[in-house]
Amino acid sequence: MSPEYPFDEAATARAVVDDSGVLVEWNAGAERLLGWPGAEVVGRPAARLLVADAAPRPPDGIRWHGTVTLRHRDGRHVRLWLVAHHRRPFEDRPGRWLVFSPLDNGTPRAPEDDPLATAALIQSPCAVAVYDDRLRLRRVNAAMADVIGLPEEHIRGMRIAEIGGRPQSEELERRMLQVLTTGQPADVQTYLRTGGEERAHAWLARMAPVTDPEGRVRGVCLAAHDVTDNFLARERLQIVNEASVRIGTTLDVTRTAQELADVFVPALADFVSVDLLDPQEHGEPPAPLTAPVRLRRSAHRSVNPSAPEAVIEPGRHETYPEGSPQTDSLIAGHTIVAALSGTEIEAWLATDAVRSDRVREFAIHSTMSVPIQARGLTLGVAVLRRFRRPDPFTPDDVLLAEEVTARAAVCIDNARRYSRERETALALQRSLLPRHLPRTAAVDAASRYLPAARAGVGGDWFDVIPLSGMRVALVVGDVVGQGVQASATMGRLRTAVRTLADIDLAPDELLTHLDDLVVRLSTEAGGDGSPGEVGATCLYAVYDPVSRRCTLARAGHPPPVVVEPGGAAHQVTLPNGPPLGVGGLPFESAELELPEGSVLAFYTDGLTESKERDTEAGRRLLLAALSTYTESTTSTAGTAGTAGTASAESTAGAASTAPTDSSATTAAADGTATVAPADHDASLDETCDRVLHALLPVGGVADDVALLLARTRGLPASQVTTWHIPPDPALVAPIRKQVVEQLETWGLQEAAFTAELVVSELVTNAIRYGAHPIRLRLIHDDVTLICEVSDTSHTAPHLRRAKSWDEGGRGLLLVAQLTQRWGSRHTSEGKTIWAEIDLLADV
Repeated sequence: MSPEYPFDEAATARAVVDDSGVLVEWNAGAERLLGWPGAEVVGRPAARLLVADAAPRPPDGIRWHGTVTLRHRDGRHVRLWLVAHHRRPFEDRPGRWLVFSPLDNGTPRAPEDDPLATAALIQSPCAVAVYDDRLRLRRVNAAMADVIGLPEEHIRGMRIAEIGGRPQSEELERRMLQVLTTGQPADVQTYLRTGGEERAHAWLARMAPVTDPEGRVRGVCLAAHDVTDNFLARERLQIVNEASVRIGTTLDVTRTAQELADVFVPALADFVSVDLLDPQEHGEPPAPLTAPVRLRRSAHRSVNPSAPEAVIEPGRHETYPEGSPQTDSLIAGHTIVAALSGTEIEAWLATDAVRSDRVREFAIHSTMSVPIQARGLTLGVAVLRRFRRPDPFTPDDVLLAEEVTARAAVCIDNARRYSRERETALALQRSLLPRHLPRTAAVDAASRYLPAARAGVGGDWFDVIPLSGMRVALVVGDVVGQGVQASATMGRLRTAVRTLADIDLAPDELLTHLDDLVVRLSTEAGGDGSPGEVGATCLYAVYDPVSRRCTLARAGHPPPVVVEPGGAAHQVTLPNGPPLGVGGLPFESAELELPEGSVLAFYTDGLTESKERDTEAGRRLLLAALSTYTESTTSTAGTAGTAGTASAESTAGAASTAPTDSSATTAAADGTATVAPADHDASLDETCDRVLHALLPVGGVADDVALLLARTRGLPASQVTTWHIPPDPALVAPIRKQVVEQLETWGLQEAAFTAELVVSELVTNAIRYGAHPIRLRLIHDDVTLICEVSDTSHTAPHLRRAKSWDEGGRGLLLVAQLTQRWGSRHTSEGKTIWAEIDLLADV
């Protein structure tokens, strides 16, 4: 008995065998089972208790279970089922095996009216287990048996710490004891690999007391929910956010390298080393890398104090030969993930006895080498290793490590290249702003950015972010202040906006999360207990080319200007939210319906504010400069419209008597598709130059200026089709047929097979797990076919690993393999699952 488990432990036979095979512990339950007192067996080989003819093969891995035949003290043979868990060596304690076997009389059979016998929902898809008032297992359902990986009849009567054998299992048992003694439910989140899994999962264990009709607590019910996808998504978002805040706080190379290592441990790896190439003298370009490579250890970090895994100390040089992860990834120029057994790395370790001993001592099993590259230069390599976490590195881990390392690389390169604050800040800001705006089906865009002439660089930024459903996000922001701090804050906010936009948050919700981030930045920037002065403004908009609607929200930022086809420029009436960093105040969204060909102008206050005039006068000049866009595009539209009609007629042949293409004529009349894309981009670029020339003084500006112009496109109704799906699985086949017929109408027969499979899986999942009403929508342009299935349930789907005997569970995996990308977004009515099929994949 112990404070953690104040019950009779002899209800389970328990023994401990060290890695040399010697028995080191023997409890009363084992003595009762086999008759041997502890004094006669402890300190002697455990193999003496095994019947030689029935001895099992030596166990491997971290858990073993099976049936063995043992010798009773009175000479008879006893056949038992055992489960054994391996504990790795720790400090001066050698490795050992914990061996358990339940006793038949450990837990009496419950009567039919016992609440413990009826508490578990045996047929529930949720993993459920019920423990009695001594915290010994009474019942599990099939789902929980799959998770544990052991049959119920073998583990009934055992404690959860004996079944799981992991430190997390002991923590669960302590919380179960609290539930048993207090009668209050509890939730526990843990991350571990159970016996029935090939990799670790994140679990939410919900514990509740089991009571009899009189209200007495008779046991504990435990329900386990797999929350791995949400856990990993939150973890990755947290790592990205931490990286944007923690990396690049100074212009010191060693400090930045240490910040990179600190971000990775323990979130992504158990040990990280950052090795850098020495910079070339006099700014000479670096020579091509060849093996061996000489690197300097700049930083490392471990989950263990004082980093005992490290072979060299920071500041020392090491030469890495061919076959080492450092050299191979640097020469290849990309990330390399490898296991430390059965690879070329094993051959390298064989030549380095010290490093090989460290790998064996700490059981390092996986390594990931990420080159540190910035602006076309290779600066060094970050090597991530795992030994405490049992899972190897995944492709998602690679993407995350590369993104964080890329940010650190920019900071390291800045610290090496520039000596003055203004030059460093300018290079950092230009590297963080988009070099090229993406081409999307929703808008044509053009932008301009001008740094301040004398006062230093500020924190203005803009972005065009493609979203699902052919939508696009447009963003412009301005960090308060100037210099290095403003540029660094801008980079963090832009990264956060892109990350939040990727999960399809509404504009007002996105600004709320961004506001929380700026509040945290202000707190960290403060000193002597007072908050720092970090603030920003932002305008965020999402445009949908199908509905031609634009949803906008702003945080203290100037409202945008709209120029509709044939109309004058006017300022959008938009609720003004508080600037970012105030905290606690709400943001509001507004929705606009924009005709195709409308131009949205986003800008920072440096464009309209000036010492020579007030802000209102600057806005009037902006409206006048943008209004000239309508005149130039109208005159261009007449010429382009004639050319477009002639082209349509010539397609049918010069001698054809077919009538003029009426659709082309109509398009020209309402201002759509009458100007070729090159003319569109040219007119936007010319308008950007015209606006800057009209508003900015000669000789430079006192504040940074960012300008983003976006002309909306509309997707014709003929390229969109929608079905409302009744909640009847029998209708999936007719729906597939209608989809194929629609694709034939569009001339997209090549995508019919893939689209039919994707639609079948998404619609079937919506009918089974979603909520009525259900809607299927197909959207296409020249390069992409989008399948969207919407329902009113707010539960998002996730990929899961289906077992060989499962009848389902492979649908989303199939969708992920067949499509260019897929995902889900929440709406006010529920959610939408979407998948994009590349129409040019086979071209």
